[in-house]
Amino acid sequence: MSIRQYLKEIGRGKDGARALSRAQAADLMGQVLDGQVDPLALGAFCAAMRIKGETPEEMAGFLDATEARLHKLPNAGVPTVVLPSYNGARKLPVLTPLLGLLLAQRGVAVVVHGTATEDTRVSSADVLAALGHAPAPQPPAPLQAGQLVFVPTGQLHAGLQALLAVRRVVGLRNSGHAMVKLMNPCTGPALVVGSYTHPEYATSMAATFALTGAHALLLRGTEGEPVADPRRLPRLQAFRGGQIQELRPAQEGPLTQLPDLPAPEASATATWTREVLDGRREVPPPMAQQVECILRELDHHA
Repeated sequence: MSIRQYLKEIGRGKDGARALSRAQAADLMGQVLDGQVDPLALGAFCAAMRIKGETPEEMAGFLDATEARLHKLPNAGVPTVVLPSYNGARKLPVLTPLLGLLLAQRGVAVVVHGTATEDTRVSSADVLAALGHAPAPQPPAPLQAGQLVFVPTGQLHAGLQALLAVRRVVGLRNSGHAMVKLMNPCTGPALVVGSYTHPEYATSMAATFALTGAHALLLRGTEGEPVADPRRLPRLQAFRGGQIQELRPAQEGPLTQLPDLPAPEASATATWTREVLDGRREVPPPMAQQVECILRELDHHA
């Protein structure tokens, strides 16, 4: 079906729009990723879905189309964690690289993927570059235990990068920004650490993980990054074959101690990260608990 017909279904406003089936959503997203949609129709698609909101079936269809087209990283037989990093840091340092490197120290293969969607934020790519981690080569080598690999979104799929870049034109997130936090960019099983910023996204992401039978961890991330707030542990939920498991409740009550965090700038964050990895600084307790939860989930899925 042409995108024009799909737009007639999804573009009728919040109350009048009709949801697509999973197969229809996959067809529509396939056209978007394959570059078969002209810029005007692409903008209309992004705006229509922003107003309507994605159903779990639609998001599952978008994921079907996306994962079928990704240039995936081979990870056969290697316990793997995926950290989508798209929000970056504004008020707090971006600690996704630290989370990934802590997991790598424990023998896990870690994939961080992302792209900068706002020029005013410090990204994981910035911090990893300051730490000396270059992007993964193309084509990617098989993942190794104890290795962290950073993959720019454009290396996974140019069409996906182009969809995310629409935000720079219109100033609003679109379905692609939700999708990248749910997808598995590896050829084999991996634990996807999904994060959200607002409670309504927690509901929709949980429903999609359940529908797709994902192996995932879900939390309210630090400024949208998939890492526990170093000041206070958020609620942690796991998904095992689509079944939800409550791992940790959100930390309640007043904070008794604030961690000594670096400025939200790439070089300062990189220096602080090295000190934590070397044992010269304490791992913030909420992050330490998140690491242990992730390792237990990997053991559970083995």
